[in-house]
Amino acid sequence: MERFEAHRGVSQKLASTLEVNEILETLRVEAKNLVTSSMEVCVILLDPDALKYTRPLQCALYDRPVNCLSCKRNRAAVQKALTRRKGVVVSKSEPITRHNRELVKTGPEAAIPVFVNNEILAAINVVSRPDTRFTKKEFYFIRDLSELAGNAILSAKKHWGITQEKIQISQMLAHLSPFVPQSVRHIVENNPEMLEQEKIKKEVTVLFLDLEGYTRLSSRVSEVEVNEIVEKMFSSFVDPIHRSGGDINETAGDGLMIIFKNDDARTNAMNAIRAALDIYDINREIGNRFRKTKEPIHVNMGINSGSALVGLTRFRGSLDTRMTYTVTGPVTNLAARLADYAKGGDILIGEETKQLIAGIWPVFDLGEMHLKGIEEPQRPYSLKKALQ
Repeated sequence: MERFEAHRGVSQKLASTLEVNEILETLRVEAKNLVTSSMEVCVILLDPDALKYTRPLQCALYDRPVNCLSCKRNRAAVQKALTRRKGVVVSKSEPITRHNRELVKTGPEAAIPVFVNNEILAAINVVSRPDTRFTKKEFYFIRDLSELAGNAILSAKKHWGITQEKIQISQMLAHLSPFVPQSVRHIVENNPEMLEQEKIKKEVTVLFLDLEGYTRLSSRVSEVEVNEIVEKMFSSFVDPIHRSGGDINETAGDGLMIIFKNDDARTNAMNAIRAALDIYDINREIGNRFRKTKEPIHVNMGINSGSALVGLTRFRGSLDTRMTYTVTGPVTNLAARLADYAKGGDILIGEETKQLIAGIWPVFDLGEMHLKGIEEPQRPYSLKKALQ
């Protein structure tokens, strides 16, 4: 029961972050709390890519900062654990030699590999005080932490990879800035006094576009070719978006956020669906063109309707001032989450949008589900599945 409670407590703390260094520090603190005789705990990342997505922990046994990777990897307990591919305890370990030549005596030392898909991604190293010993319970605690560490580090690494991918695609989409957004230019030219107005509550429909398959394509063709394909794709979406009355609000990560803000809520929803179906057809045509030599890139879409705060916002920089529409509220969050959840080029819509287009387009009920970052369960509907 004590191990279960400890495991649950650590899991809850790790669930609140995907930042690798926060995860490592949390594991270190929890290990120190569970092993009362410990002098220091290090989580030594052995992944060759580790330096890209994290900073090494600093060992507290030294008189000045020394990262755990350089000071602990070659210790006997760690080397034995890596060689045997299992947890080990050595009853007596070598002392730590500080930079000022001072020796810090240590006691028993434990090391347990952290496995991910049968590969050692890291090792947990616990150094205890002299004249103490590890209990069986403490060793099991450390082993439990190693299992948690593997899952948490892998998730954090994947999150880091996705973030880097989004940054790269976002930079590629910078060429779309002349189109963001068209109606702002009309307002500046015809009604400049609107620039000073407060944001107003308005019925809108928000459409999010999100790329799927970019990583696979990047692994098979050159960066230049990937850039060319993605730019052609997104440039081809501009006309149907504007034709349907949508404003490209932002190039958001590896996709676009489009706002439909006509005075009539039903018109907004219908225009968003029309734009999404046009984009779906264009993307399928592009995909067929590259199918023989390239991995397909699907465009997943999420659409949601409702009331939101809408208004013009100025972004002032040292060289320029940019103006765009901003739409804030739950309606935007849900549209983004639906795009995240969609797979294989699907178009998912929220309950409000479904009501507004009732009788015009068929929809496929996906049932109630929990979407990340949204507390209440939602009932998304698929246009793609209904039209197939």
